Amino acid sequence: MKTKKAYQLAKAQYAALGVDVDSAIRQLKKIKISLHCWQGDDVNGFMFKDIELSGGIQTTGNYPGKARTGDELRQDLDVALSMIPGKHKLNLHAIYAEPDEKVDLDELEPKHFEKWVEWAKKNEMGLDFNPTCFSHPMADSGFTISSADDNVRKFWIEHCKRCRIIGEYFAKETNQKSVINFWFPDGYKDTPIDRDAPRRRMASALDEVFSVKVDSKRVVDAIESKVFGIGAESYTVGSNEFIMGYAVKNKKSVCLDAGHFHPTEVISDKIPSVLLFTNEMLLHVSRPVRWDSDHVVTFDDELKAIAHSLIRTGLVKRTHIGLDFFDASINRVAAWVIGTRNMLKALLYALLEPTEMLQKLELEGDYTSRLALTEELKSYPFNAIWDYYCEMMGVPVREEWLALVKQYEDEVLSKRV
Repeated sequence: MKTKKAYQLAKAQYAALGVDVDSAIRQLKKIKISLHCWQGDDVNGFMFKDIELSGGIQTTGNYPGKARTGDELRQDLDVALSMIPGKHKLNLHAIYAEPDEKVDLDELEPKHFEKWVEWAKKNEMGLDFNPTCFSHPMADSGFTISSADDNVRKFWIEHCKRCRIIGEYFAKETNQKSVINFWFPDGYKDTPIDRDAPRRRMASALDEVFSVKVDSKRVVDAIESKVFGIGAESYTVGSNEFIMGYAVKNKKSVCLDAGHFHPTEVISDKIPSVLLFTNEMLLHVSRPVRWDSDHVVTFDDELKAIAHSLIRTGLVKRTHIGLDFFDASINRVAAWVIGTRNMLKALLYALLEPTEMLQKLELEGDYTSRLALTEELKSYPFNAIWDYYCEMMGVPVREEWLALVKQYEDEVLSKRV
């Protein structure tokens, strides 16, 4: 009752600014966030035992309760999803295959993901996908798809080709688009002599990967850049310039990762520029405390700025929002809940803005009113709308979810050894 009363009072305040709160909620319900499976098990996957993370991938901490099997990971996801409002998607990496027989990455088939498809259908969720081009002996040289070694390069090309076929299978089975994201850790620790040849090899390899025919209405190919990585501090083959050029030339989507740029750069300002030249976009939303540290997403200024970039001019309709963080120092289920709820909060916060009014003031050159109103909006009762939305969607309101996660930790996670 208190939640509804607070909501009605807040709704009236927003209405005075011309904001249709009911419309904002309807729009939010349609937005799907792609939760990343790798938060639940520290990016280990299920294909290889005693995996050693490489390619700049690192997790810190050893909080009890890490998922060890596909069934445990799906169980943890079920708990997290029960505390997140709306219907969403799951983003899988290739190493989360569950084959009955021993297979390598270049031998993966749709049948190796049947358990995930069954789970997704049960939960009415879509499935996104990623080739896993790291933490593998064929990546030990620091190069994968741009390697000068023909055998190494062919291995990763075949892996990526198979991933596109698997992504199409996901899309057909779930009746939702599957976004396949291609990221490669290729680069040099120290200054290279030839900065050209690896990029030519990567471009040629990508051409071969994308020569596989899949249904473009069901599958979205995205490619992701990085400024540098651990072990590739001096030169990264898949730089922002390379990825942007290749994507625009070949009509592919760009994946912007919040942590993959210089510390003073933010992706919120890049979104409208990239979508001027591409049809769709993928976001990997994380929190780069010190560059690509992949901290759990918080309700900070940059997250709100990302949401505003998506909402103000309708770009959210052409954007696939995925999360990308992995923290092993806290409860992993809680990390999913915190990060995903914050992403949704930011989107609702942007949807509750009187954008037309602010745009009119901007066009009229009334920057004083623009600044005054945007500052006053920060103290509007947004939280009352969020609380009501959670209650309406049948998920815990405010911190009520934390007690449920703690109970799950006591009853299930703490018993995993």
